[in-house]
Amino acid sequence: MVSIIKEKVRLWVQIIFTAVTNGYLYGFASGRIYKGPLKAACVPGLNCYSCPGALGSCPIGSLQAVLGSRDYKFSFYVVGFLLFFGSLFGRFICGWLCPFGLVQDLLYKIPFPGKRKNLPGHKVLVWMKYVILAVFVILLPLLVTDIIGQGSPWFCKYICPSGTLGAGIPLVLLDETLRMAVGKLFSWKVFLLAAVVIVSLWIYRPFCKYICPLGAVYSLFNPVSLYRYKVRKGQCTKCGKCKEVCKMDIPVWEKPNSPECIRCGECLRACPRRALVRQSLRRYR
Repeated sequence: MVSIIKEKVRLWVQIIFTAVTNGYLYGFASGRIYKGPLKAACVPGLNCYSCPGALGSCPIGSLQAVLGSRDYKFSFYVVGFLLFFGSLFGRFICGWLCPFGLVQDLLYKIPFPGKRKNLPGHKVLVWMKYVILAVFVILLPLLVTDIIGQGSPWFCKYICPSGTLGAGIPLVLLDETLRMAVGKLFSWKVFLLAAVVIVSLWIYRPFCKYICPLGAVYSLFNPVSLYRYKVRKGQCTKCGKCKEVCKMDIPVWEKPNSPECIRCGECLRACPRRALVRQSLRRYR
């Protein structure tokens, strides 16, 4: 019973945070993007700037906007923002504060035959998000520019399914002019979104595991973030129950702070000897 309540807590935190950061209801009613002072600030998870309800900006989109600019090539604010939240929480943000993470969690709850944790080739595919971060978020916006020296937000423009779901589709539905202008690029983005949605019914959080560059950034901080897990070696029997419940398929007793861990807390609840604990909340001898 306690385990179910704690699981519900995470779900409600995800829902509330998504509602708060995308609470510009007038935008959904009118098809207009909020451009007030709050939009100058980033939110921790993926949250497309162009979403009609978005009250803050996505750190990945903001970083690309600076890297692709002809006037600026480095953002102290965005980099500092990522360093700050990464060093405090690591991928806790993925598990608790990312709207697109919530979407994938809800999709995985839908009954679907043959559910599994990972795609075939998982151990290789997890590296793809780092390649996407390096190539589509950093290098292409910096190096591939137009005649006036302006780069494009390659990840947002050509890949991001979160942006398609939160911004592209709502804006096209609400704006007749946009509906008349959509072409192959929008069709490609909808195809990618549909693929992620379908795979999310079968595999737990495929976007987070294999594609998300923001998850790649936060994953680098997992071993050193203030919020992290610790295994009490004297109490751990290596029974494997933590890995059984881990939807990210991590051998938690060996790698409690794996870059893939999204801090959902299911392993903590499953441990029969309470050998897994949150290090930031307790003191050890």
